[in-house]
Amino acid sequence: MAVTVPEGSYAHLSNGMDLHYLEFSPTNVDAPTAVFIHGSGPGASGWSNFKQNTEAFCQAGYRAIIIDIPGYGYTSKPTDAIYSLDFFTQYLDEFMVHKGINRAVLVGNSLGGAIAVGYALEHPDKVSHLILMATGGVEEREVYFATQGIQAMVKYPMGSPEFTKEVLGELLKLLVCDPKHITEQLVNERWKILQMQNPQVLASMQIPNLTDRLPELSVPILGFWGYQDKFCPISGAHTIISQCGDARMNMLSQCGHWVMVEHSAYFNKQCIEFLHGN
Repeated sequence: MAVTVPEGSYAHLSNGMDLHYLEFSPTNVDAPTAVFIHGSGPGASGWSNFKQNTEAFCQAGYRAIIIDIPGYGYTSKPTDAIYSLDFFTQYLDEFMVHKGINRAVLVGNSLGGAIAVGYALEHPDKVSHLILMATGGVEEREVYFATQGIQAMVKYPMGSPEFTKEVLGELLKLLVCDPKHITEQLVNERWKILQMQNPQVLASMQIPNLTDRLPELSVPILGFWGYQDKFCPISGAHTIISQCGDARMNMLSQCGHWVMVEHSAYFNKQCIEFLHGN
């Protein structure tokens, strides 16, 4: 089976960082922008997270940009960097400046949600809305590493002989409630990207618990959480609702960590209605 992980454009940023992105534009030239920020994990990329969502945003009049965050996808993967929240938000801001984006909707899943929240806290004037799917950064690190999903993810080091394509496929099934969403095509896509990754990104990742700062967020927030999530405890949904001044939360019983994949039509509809003020 041919493996297609589309290669788009690159933003050449500081310290030799080449940040890869895919851009999908509607017909209107003054369209607002939505930036999609994916989560962590072996073989992760923006495309594997959000390929079912950009068309709906474009049809609703939004320019949709999927980025590969540093250390993932086709973006540069420095081996000497500390992959901290500040590291990720710095390059997100450089990307926004590079693209001339003054204000955007940020759509983030898992680690991508933590990056979106961190960015909104540091640059509130540059974010119009937050859409967060099982966001990270709302628990202590030890809580995440005790989950079934993270335990499975760190069992075999990336690049080790034990980390086979079959192991990757079983790991990806933990992301969803219904394994039908983990197709051979998806496994092959992730496996291709995994060959480019280095273990530094997971070994050095430092994402703080942002719970105490959530009340500072002033933008409207739309959240999604799956009851079957094996990576980010569902208690995070309550944290978002209780700590953020303008938030609404969708909780789905038959859903894991990947609502935008498992329930793409529902996710797209809810997002567009939210952005249009309904």
